[in-house]
Amino acid sequence: MPAIDPRRFGTDLRLLPALELVKSSRDPGHDLATTRRRMTGQAELDARTGADRLIDMDTYEGVDNLVQALLLRFLTPVGELAALGHPDYGSRLHELIGELNNQTNRNRAKLFVLGSLALEPRIRQVVSVDVTQSRANPTQMDIRVSALAIDQDTPLNLVFTFSL
Repeated sequence: MPAIDPRRFGTDLRLLPALELVKSSRDPGHDLATTRRRMTGQAELDARTGADRLIDMDTYEGVDNLVQALLLRFLTPVGELAALGHPDYGSRLHELIGELNNQTNRNRAKLFVLGSLALEPRIRQVVSVDVTQSRANPTQMDIRVSALAIDQDTPLNLVFTFSL
């Protein structure tokens, strides 16, 4: 199989602080992330003016962008972006807020996640979705997703904690 072109997954602004540290659906991120970069000739400019590097918006690329996109899709109530022309974007997970963390609602969460994944064009196949009660907090569900992205043979694995 030819090498995977990471551009197939796109580039977007970094909206989540650290993909592996997203612990809760109620605390998805606070602000856009920034990075410091040098322009051509920046070292000479720094020496003359004492200026620091330029601040620019940080981005996610490739597979990291896909992971962020999936997490944002799960965190967004379906229909929230209808006015922007995306009526099906999001998930129905928000419907579970205030419900009991029982097997019926964990099955509903799995169904809602599968529905969202089916609408993501960069996901070729869902391998598995497992929803369990969080060991750390009985009012949270741990959602484990394993899926094959387009042009990949290795499954993409992510764990997302959803607060009821």
